[in-house]
Amino acid sequence: MLTVSRSIVLPETELTERFLRADGPGGQHVNRTESAVELRFDVAHSPSLPDPVRERLLARRDRRLTDDGVLVIQARRFRDQGRNREDARERLVEIIRSALIVPKARIATKPTRGSQERRLAGKQQRGKIKQTRSRDWSRE
Repeated sequence: MLTVSRSIVLPETELTERFLRADGPGGQHVNRTESAVELRFDVAHSPSLPDPVRERLLARRDRRLTDDGVLVIQARRFRDQGRNREDARERLVEIIRSALIVPKARIATKPTRGSQERRLAGKQQRGKIKQTRSRDWSRE
């Protein structure tokens, strides 16, 4: 069981782990051991996730999310498999916890009259500066 919050607990059956050879340091030993971990979690079809959390996760623009709604996390930071497994699971928990937070709705506001006037005054001033740079073609 992977505990995300008080209300969300992911059973082991929903997580799919695959072990592969990691690149990086380790000498000849790295060619024989499968220490990297690929953790897959089906966000779209998981019964453990509440619908609002699922929708927020699927709406994210995340390259780790496939078209089928499967979240793929690759952990190869450490040299041993156990630490990489823990790292992948912690990253999954962090991603799901970030989706628990409901984004605050943006309230559309109008700019104040003073800010509009300052903006237009600045544009007029900038236009005058640019006008002084140009040649007076009427005298030639």
